[in-house]
Amino acid sequence: MKSGSFVVALSAGALAACAPTIGPRPPMSISEAPAQWKEAYPASGATESAWWNGFGDPQLSILVAAAQAQNLDLAIAAARVAEARAQEKVARSQLFPSLNGNVGASDARMLNAFGVANESASVQPLFQAAYEVDLFGRISSQIGAASANVAATQAAGRAATLAVTSATASGYITLLALDARRELLAQTVVSRREALRIARDRAEAGYTSQLELRQAEAEYRATEQQIPAVEALIARQEHALSLLTGQNPTAIVRGAGFSALKRPLVPHVLPSELVRRRPDISQAEYNLAATDANLRVARANFLPQLRLAASAGAVISSALQDPVTIWSVGGSILAPLFQRGRLTGQFDAATAQRDQAAFAYRRTVLTAFREVEDQLSNIDRLHAQSQALEAQQAAVADVLRHATNRYRAGYSPYLEQVDAQRALLSVDLALLQLQADRLNAYVALYQALGGTVQLPEL
Repeated sequence: MKSGSFVVALSAGALAACAPTIGPRPPMSISEAPAQWKEAYPASGATESAWWNGFGDPQLSILVAAAQAQNLDLAIAAARVAEARAQEKVARSQLFPSLNGNVGASDARMLNAFGVANESASVQPLFQAAYEVDLFGRISSQIGAASANVAATQAAGRAATLAVTSATASGYITLLALDARRELLAQTVVSRREALRIARDRAEAGYTSQLELRQAEAEYRATEQQIPAVEALIARQEHALSLLTGQNPTAIVRGAGFSALKRPLVPHVLPSELVRRRPDISQAEYNLAATDANLRVARANFLPQLRLAASAGAVISSALQDPVTIWSVGGSILAPLFQRGRLTGQFDAATAQRDQAAFAYRRTVLTAFREVEDQLSNIDRLHAQSQALEAQQAAVADVLRHATNRYRAGYSPYLEQVDAQRALLSVDLALLQLQADRLNAYVALYQALGGTVQLPEL
């Protein structure tokens, strides 16, 4: 018995020496966070758990809550988390012995050596137990891979929640901006209609030519035709928000309006903190941990597996006077000897998958830094553009005032007033779009920063 144990230990040691060595991760996959952001950082407040409340519209908060509770993509993400947890249970089950029950029954008629027929009925209940001893950590590595996969799936769900929340906030801001655009066009149509009435009266009285009348009518129609196009955009935006909240296309309730929206406070976040805040980075990190565990499993496949088995039961037969108890206890060692490169190929594939996950992790980190820098740059440039556009709006409004006065005094043709009206409308529409872009840039910045430290768990 002692010599047999020595042989087993010697064989296991020899096979362990033949197992490949797990190499380090590629140097190019190592990530380092910069000390500070490249662009100016507009930090103005502390981190809020519900950053969308910073826009000051209660209806937006209601819409975000509905999206987080009813969005179908988030429901799918939650189901994936449940699946990953179930797979983890399957992996953990290998730590415990398996127990099976079997009952066999037979009824037979046979001839004995003297040619006499005998009939017998028998029942054989049997219980079987099996257990694999985790000698070299193969099972524990499989459990580690499954646990990392659960964590990665949960992080993916939090990333989906952040994406849906951001899309809802951005979609609502865009909807209010379209409402403001429609209102501006409606007001412009009213003024154009009044200008057309005056031009018609002047033409009928013989004060002006038909040219000015047609110019006023053309300008009126040009503005009027923009309203149905904006209304179509409003309808599509409402349908998109309905889908985000898991509803059939329906009207979206508005709050105070576009002009009442506020710019939220931006929390101070260092680049080193971004790695812990972004759920997609967490997902990439857990995916890397899962591939590390799978690589350890591939290495453990080179090593022996010790399996124990036991069974106990009884034979109950009409041919026996009393039942007979039966049992067995044993074990086996499964050691790979010749696999024609199968195990080596599996190990090399697992190594390549680990390296891919390492590169994917660094790419995710670099992408996160780039997205934050993009939005910081965007916010800074949009602020400068807004100042220039507001100055242009004041100048164009003054041009329109002078053009109107000159036309009424008879010093200039109506075309000068028309050009000034077109320029002012164009600037007003551009300013509305710029204000929407600035608010959406804050939404994108919050998303790039990882939203909040705490997101709803799946």
